[in-house]
Amino acid sequence: MVTPSELVALAREAREHAYAPYSRFHVGAAIVCGSGRVYTGCNVENASYSHTCCAERTAVFKAVSEGERVVLGVAIVTDTQPPASPCGSCRQVLHEFGPDAFVIVANLQGEERHSTVRAYLPEGFDPEVVLAAIRRGQEAR
Repeated sequence: MVTPSELVALAREAREHAYAPYSRFHVGAAIVCGSGRVYTGCNVENASYSHTCCAERTAVFKAVSEGERVVLGVAIVTDTQPPASPCGSCRQVLHEFGPDAFVIVANLQGEERHSTVRAYLPEGFDPEVVLAAIRRGQEAR
């Protein structure tokens, strides 16, 4: 299994691939999944800014596209003081696949903060609750 410091190093490397010509805010992420495999991602901006994808979601979507369904942890690296935390959309995507996953936010100066997905999003949409509501709606028809 990858160590937290190795995960941060992989996120730092992924940050180098960021495509951020508009904001110049480069972010890298690395997630470790239930299988033990690690997936990395970087932010990818677009001239139509709403089509930008954050590093965390890039990594999760890569993992899911390879068959993963459980995120155990994530490291996110930025060049901010203090290290930047995940945005709201990323918090929800991480919650979908790892509500109890650990989160390490780090910067290029070596500062780290450790938390959990649930601490960042204590009342995120729970997939089971949403599916139960859909089922109830279908049964009512």
